[in-house]
Amino acid sequence: MGTETVAGTGDDGGAGPLADAAERRREQRGWYFYDWAISVFSTSVLTVFLGPYLTEVAEAAAGPGGYVHPLGIPVRAGSYFAYAVSLSVLLSVLVMPLAGAIADRSGRKKPIMGVFAYLGAAATTGMFFLDGDRYLLGGALLVVANVSYATAVVVYHSFLPQIASPEERDAVSSRGWAFGYAAGALVLVADLALFLGHESLGVSEGTAVRICLASAGLWWAVFAIVPLRRLRERPGTAHGAAGGTAGAAWSFRGGGRQLAATLRDLRRYPLTLLFLLAYLLYNDGVQTVITQASVYGSKELGMDQTSLIGAILLVQVLAIAGALLLGRLAARHGAKRTILGSLVAWTATVAAGYVLPAGAPVWFFVLAAAIGLVLGGTQALSRSLFAQLVPPGKEAEYFSLYEVSDRGTSWLGPLVFGLTYQLTGSYRDAIVSLVIFFLLGFVLLWRVPVGKAMAAVSATAPDRI
Repeated sequence: MGTETVAGTGDDGGAGPLADAAERRREQRGWYFYDWAISVFSTSVLTVFLGPYLTEVAEAAAGPGGYVHPLGIPVRAGSYFAYAVSLSVLLSVLVMPLAGAIADRSGRKKPIMGVFAYLGAAATTGMFFLDGDRYLLGGALLVVANVSYATAVVVYHSFLPQIASPEERDAVSSRGWAFGYAAGALVLVADLALFLGHESLGVSEGTAVRICLASAGLWWAVFAIVPLRRLRERPGTAHGAAGGTAGAAWSFRGGGRQLAATLRDLRRYPLTLLFLLAYLLYNDGVQTVITQASVYGSKELGMDQTSLIGAILLVQVLAIAGALLLGRLAARHGAKRTILGSLVAWTATVAAGYVLPAGAPVWFFVLAAAIGLVLGGTQALSRSLFAQLVPPGKEAEYFSLYEVSDRGTSWLGPLVFGLTYQLTGSYRDAIVSLVIFFLLGFVLLWRVPVGKAMAAVSATAPDRI
């Protein structure tokens, strides 16, 4: 892998030359720790505990027909969590591009990343108070936490082309995902011990779940300190932005103008747009599987909470190896080919999920193993490939568009899942409806000529793409 870049080539995304190797690796190690900090939210909150628990809270608040009425709108209790995820993403669409534009213009990425990281951590910690029939509180905290999560991640992703040369980006991105899955597995083991031993500890099952939710917020808050200390700021694209309140207002107005310009600018790079459309589709499928798998397992397959946690833990452990393995395959065969292969595996896995027998945990664990082996690599390589397709100096803006469909923030997949269940009453129909996302994503990604897309944004291509 290449480790050096000639000073002044702009391979850090237009913000000046990459740092020397030692400083670059120090920043990379700090960057990994934000994956370590936030993956617990994705795993323990979105994937394992909040879906089934918030569904139970909504069911406790539901009327005789099984509906709750947030803002007077009739919603089947079983669809409430999926709809809340979708709402959080629709709000993210309004927040993320503006925050990304401000970050690029001002060069103050770390303060923006920090504000949203700690807002999300606070909302997640507040889930400790989600009990009884407080489904509205649960939905509100989920929306705040997920919007904050997504917005902070936009800025976090935008550091990748600034801290890694083109030859390093697949490996650096893969290591970041491996760090995240390691943290998710570690905390999930502790959560499992608490959940299984709650009686001996003198707490109820519901209280144990709420402790697991809140501890994810505390974990997020503590480990976010590391990247915020180690990452370096680069000059913004609008030099001379003043500090203080007046400077913040100027940046906000300038960011609003640049937000409109981002969407217009994207049309200048149709191949980058085509990749984004492909990613939007297949990653919506990935994210919906992640966020709805525990609901599917508990409600359709009759899995108990202990088995669900064990299956998700298996996913986390295998995803560490899978992320590193697919990173090595990308070094040999290129990121695009490796992602396409992973989408074939996703399609087969989701189709198999439709026919899983109820009350047979062993087959659910086999499915979880298959998901784990492709999960981390698909996400890590998509991130690093997109980093090669971003115009210099617009990393955070473009990653805000990317993040619309990133981990735990997809909206179309959960919407389709929720609507399918609402119309059919079958979680099997809901899960198999996700196959279309992987098929369409495969077709669009196949049509992206990655070399030409990199040349269009004046990016330096790695040896294999």
